[in-house]
Amino acid sequence: MTSQELFENIKKKGSFLCVGLDTDINKIPRFLLETTDPLFAFNKEIIDATHKYTVAYKPNLAFYESMGVSGWNSLEKTVNYIRYNYPDIFIIADAKRGDIGNTSNMYAKAFFDTMDFDSVTVAPYMGEDSVKPFMTYVDKWVILLALTSNKGAADFQYVTENNEKLFEKVIRKSKQWGTEDNLMYVVGATKSEKLKEIRDIIPDHFLLVPGVGAQGGSLKEVAQNGLNKKCGLLVNSSRGIIYASAENDFAEKAGLAAREIQQEMNKLLVDKGLV
Repeated sequence: MTSQELFENIKKKGSFLCVGLDTDINKIPRFLLETTDPLFAFNKEIIDATHKYTVAYKPNLAFYESMGVSGWNSLEKTVNYIRYNYPDIFIIADAKRGDIGNTSNMYAKAFFDTMDFDSVTVAPYMGEDSVKPFMTYVDKWVILLALTSNKGAADFQYVTENNEKLFEKVIRKSKQWGTEDNLMYVVGATKSEKLKEIRDIIPDHFLLVPGVGAQGGSLKEVAQNGLNKKCGLLVNSSRGIIYASAENDFAEKAGLAAREIQQEMNKLLVDKGLV
């Protein structure tokens, strides 16, 4: 999927929402535990209820890997279900991989060939040769960690040398490795005040922005500081949507939560003249 194709879907749906499938076996409705595959049963209902309002899904792999083989099976079934039923949806493997070249090659094969994700989150710490193997795939994306929302981000990401913060150096250096059609960046919503500075460095790239909703990030501030001529944003919400209810109406409530965010996004896109 190219950036233009992603933008066309954003315009069609009036949404730049990404729904995070952080599916925790301890948080899903109890009655689903009686099914043969509780994680997939939950995901399927969430996807069917929210697909009209979102342009991307982002399974967080930790929630599936923690379940062993059954979790990987649930993940594979989830990706296949989206692919077959809603092929216009962009699918992100929130895996945060990144290792020496031959290992990254295998990670890329796992997520792009075996699992058929559109993109994978990658950590930049080991440099270019740990990232480039993911970029050898046509119409697939690297989503590089740039500025995260967690408290520990201050330990390294804001370290300054020659008036340049480390996260800024990561972005300036890494943008040479790819293009606007295969490289996105993670920028936490709780750091929305930094989006203008980041847009000065990468005005045209897409940004994946987690942290809206349960983590306290402001969608309006993210849009004001981060929207570009192709929208350029995928704003993720996980817990606020998928755990909107723990009862039998969990899917219905998830759909309502997703629609509420989509309606706000649509207004922001209209105000920007993008739809």
